[in-house]
Amino acid sequence: MSVRVRFAPSPTGSLHLGNALTAVANRGFADARGGVLILRIDDTDPSRIVAGGVDAILGDLAWLGISFDEGPVRQSERGTLYLEAAERALTAGTAERDDDGSVRLGRDGTTLLRSDGTATYQLASVADDLDLRITHVIRGNDHRPNLQIQQRIARALGGELPEVVHHGLVLGEDGKKLSKRHGHSSIAELRDEGFPREAVRAYLDELDLPEHDVHLDLARLRRLAIDTIAAMPDAELAASAGAPVEAVPVLRGARSLVEAREYARLVLDPAPAQLPAEARLTLDRFVELRRPAPERLSTDESRAILRELKAAGGDLRSLRLALTGAATGPELAAVLSALARDDALA
Repeated sequence: MSVRVRFAPSPTGSLHLGNALTAVANRGFADARGGVLILRIDDTDPSRIVAGGVDAILGDLAWLGISFDEGPVRQSERGTLYLEAAERALTAGTAERDDDGSVRLGRDGTTLLRSDGTATYQLASVADDLDLRITHVIRGNDHRPNLQIQQRIARALGGELPEVVHHGLVLGEDGKKLSKRHGHSSIAELRDEGFPREAVRAYLDELDLPEHDVHLDLARLRRLAIDTIAAMPDAELAASAGAPVEAVPVLRGARSLVEAREYARLVLDPAPAQLPAEARLTLDRFVELRRPAPERLSTDESRAILRELKAAGGDLRSLRLALTGAATGPELAAVLSALARDDALA
C-alpha cells in the first residue's frame, strides 16, 4: 500500500513553528517511504480564515523548501462530499438528524452537520482522510483528544481512521505552547528576524518527530543561523543582504541576515562621525599604509595593516568610526577587505 499523508493547516496566516514542524515531519515521512504528501486547507470555519492566509502558507512552505504532491485541497470546496458522508451515516443508522436539521453521531451526540448544512471540523477532517485515501495522519499532541471521536466518525461512515502518529508540541520558555507573546512563533517572524531558511529547516529536521513536547531552543537556532551564513556562497549571501558581492567579507561574521544587512550599510553608507583631534595620527598612518596597497585587500593584508597600526599605538576605535560611522560592528579587518582603496581613503 502506497503511503499517503497530509498536511492540513487552517488559513490563519503565516505558519506557526509547530505547524511547520508538522509539515516537515509529513514531508520526511512520505519521502522516506516513497509516498505522497497532500496539502489540505481546513477552511470550513470562517472565524479562522485570515485574508491572504493561504498565500502566506504557500509562501512559507516554499521558503522552507517543502513541496507537496497533491493539492491544495480546500475543504470549503468539498461541501457535497460532507453532505454525502452525513447521509451515509444517517442511512446506516449511525447518525441522527435533530429537529433543527443538524446531524449528530448517534452514539455520543458529536455534531457532524450544523443546522445550516455545513460540516463541522470533525466530520470534514474524517471524510477527507477517507476520500483522499490517507494512510497515516501525523499531527501535534494537541489533537490527541480528537482521536477517539474521529475513529467513531470514521466507523459511522463505513471506514476506518488512518493510522495516527502524534508528535510533541513546540513550547516557549515558560513551558506553554509557543505563541505570539513568546516571539519567534511563526515562520514570518523568524524570517523577519533574519534567520536563513536553511537554518530554520535544519532545526525542524533535527527535531524530527519528537515523542514529547520540546522547548524552542533559540541558542541552537542561532548557532545554525551563524553556520548557515558562514557557509553561504558569496553571491547568495550578498543577495540576501542586498549588498554587492565585494561587501561579503563584512557579512560573514553576522549572526542573522538582518545583522548582515546592517553590516553592509555600515560599509556602503557610513554615517558621519566626530573624531577626537588625536585620531589624526592614526588616520594619517592608515592612509600611508593603505595607499600603496592593492585595490582590494585580502584578509591577511588587512590584518597586517591593523597590526602595524596597533604596534605604533594607533587608535583603532577611531579608525572604525572613520570607516563605518559606528563604534561597533563587524571585524575591522573584514571592513578593510570589503572597502575598495578609494572608498577607504575617502
